[in-house]
Amino acid sequence: MSKLTLLFVLGTLAFAATVAQAADKSPLDHKVTSIDGKPVDLAQFKGKVVMVVNVASRCGNTKQYTNLENLYKKYSDKGLTVLGFPANEFGKQEPGTNDEIAEFCKTKYQIDFPMFSKIVVKGEGIDPLYQTLTADQKFAGPISWNFEKFLIGRNGQVVARFSPKLNPESPEVIAAIEAELAKK
Repeated sequence: MSKLTLLFVLGTLAFAATVAQAADKSPLDHKVTSIDGKPVDLAQFKGKVVMVVNVASRCGNTKQYTNLENLYKKYSDKGLTVLGFPANEFGKQEPGTNDEIAEFCKTKYQIDFPMFSKIVVKGEGIDPLYQTLTADQKFAGPISWNFEKFLIGRNGQVVARFSPKLNPESPEVIAAIEAELAKK
């Protein structure tokens, strides 16, 4: 076996091991940073139903902030939380600083659900949370655009993935949320 072939095989095995490790991990096993710079252990959301969304303030889907906030208000007392992760990978539609993003979310959309520091959700430098989300065997694949939604069940595992274009208050999203909330 040539050195080049051996390097290729070893690299492929290392990549496969990384993907397998990410797929075995719960998205809620990660530590992240809030939009105001404080460390947050996502383990605090275990036992809840969690919707993780990569968000952007200059996107055609930005109006979904209203729908996400509506879901949060309607279902938070039943165990749902929405987590917003600003990202700038798609059309550079989230160019602002964390302070600018926080101000935009508060003044334009009155967002009360937890928001986090801007992260990379696709490609080089992808955040470990998004490595785990996109490695899940049933819902694997790279993020396609801003406002892609992952629903995490009370068991800490991804139970659904929704298209960026799908309204968060659509019947299929509501049905998935309510089904997970019904589980105790």
